Amino acid sequence: MVPRAVSIAALVEDYNGILLDAYGILVDARGALPGAAALIELLVRRAKPYAVVTNDASRSVATYVARFAALGLPIEGDRIITSGSLLPGYFRERGLVGARTCVLGTEDSFALVREGGGVPIDLVPPIELDAVAICDDAGTPFLDGIELALSGIVRAVEAGRRPALVLPNPDLVYPKGGGELGFTAGAMALLIEAALARRFPGANLVFDRLGKPEPHLFLAAARRLALPPARLVMVGDQLETDIAGARSAGIDAALLAGISRWDDRGADLAPTYLLATIAP
Repeated sequence: MVPRAVSIAALVEDYNGILLDAYGILVDARGALPGAAALIELLVRRAKPYAVVTNDASRSVATYVARFAALGLPIEGDRIITSGSLLPGYFRERGLVGARTCVLGTEDSFALVREGGGVPIDLVPPIELDAVAICDDAGTPFLDGIELALSGIVRAVEAGRRPALVLPNPDLVYPKGGGELGFTAGAMALLIEAALARRFPGANLVFDRLGKPEPHLFLAAARRLALPPARLVMVGDQLETDIAGARSAGIDAALLAGISRWDDRGADLAPTYLLATIAP
């Protein structure tokens, strides 16, 4: 499939519902991105169903609503679906109520784990854990955090226990603004997985990935909007998460060049459309 150039206005016209990534589409670490406010205004004016579908597990929906509002983006909470919002269900469904959990992330990340019944532990060595939740690069020390998590996992495995490992946000990098990039939760998990593979060959100690490119967030958005996936289009800036995830859920996808640029790297990553801008 060869993606074709399209305007955001055409997507709003042609589809029953629009899914939007947050970072790289609406905002970056510095603030709202060009065209974001005008796009939200268009969607509201047209009464077009839409949802923000983000891999962010560092902010609650309430925190997102407040941040968007401060940036001139009046987006209601029922339009925001985060990978972090999948954490409480993960803990409950896997019987992790009461699990001693090493949480790497923000206060909102800790709250999401508590909502599911997990018990965040103090990050003071030596830690004893039943689960690890890597939510974000911010909030807890990046290097110290992954070293403590790794040590706790190794300690548990050597004691004959297999801890639950969960990664709500599989993104490796995020746009900081001004052309700068930062490492985030997915990169932290990859470091730990590589070390565990070296220490315990064949044990397959890997993180359960909840967010994009897994289909969970996209299907949750389809249910929220009460629309079939085939009548939705996802607008994102990363081939490996936004585009691949949308396609796995049966949703068309539009790539705005940012973290990723289309270079014909494989049919499974091919977007349906290419966007030059999100400005209507």
